[in-house]
Amino acid sequence: MNANNLTSTKEVLEAYKKYVIQQARSNLSKGNKNVSKQLYNEIKGEILTENDYFLLGFSMPDYGFYQDEGVKGADPSQVSPNAKVKGQQAPNSRFKFKGRIPSAPFEKWAKYRNIRFRDKKGKFKQGSYKSIGYIIAKNVWARGIKPSLFFTKPFEDGYKKYIDTDLIKAFGDDIETLIDYTITNK
Repeated sequence: MNANNLTSTKEVLEAYKKYVIQQARSNLSKGNKNVSKQLYNEIKGEILTENDYFLLGFSMPDYGFYQDEGVKGADPSQVSPNAKVKGQQAPNSRFKFKGRIPSAPFEKWAKYRNIRFRDKKGKFKQGSYKSIGYIIAKNVWARGIKPSLFFTKPFEDGYKKYIDTDLIKAFGDDIETLIDYTITNK
């Protein structure tokens, strides 16, 4: 049997792939995690056909896995005692910060979001992006990154929706078609 003959099976895998990518992208947008659109644009899926089987894989930049699964903070005692929110964001994550993280990406993020300090009169202060970047970097390093599950949820939901149900039926239809074709051509 050749995988190229399993057209119904491949259609279900294609639908699953599209569902996961579309829902993951939607979750990024809804979760306000789509600032630069880089991760959004780089979530990919591919179906490879080998002799007798299909391989379905997904890819995204490494930091997408950190956003999805979260990152364990390095040292929660480093959070300011005046901080409103304390504690680990992802205590069970397989990812953990090993060293200090740079503040430049958070400074850039603050610029994208136009987040700045204000003085007592409500006017924006000069150079506040750099300060905000430093404060956020220190907090993220200490507390970690909360899991968003932007990819995991659609992957699991799509699996239940397409793989557990439709794939078995599609494979059965393809086998039936192959058997009918073999019988009529002998």
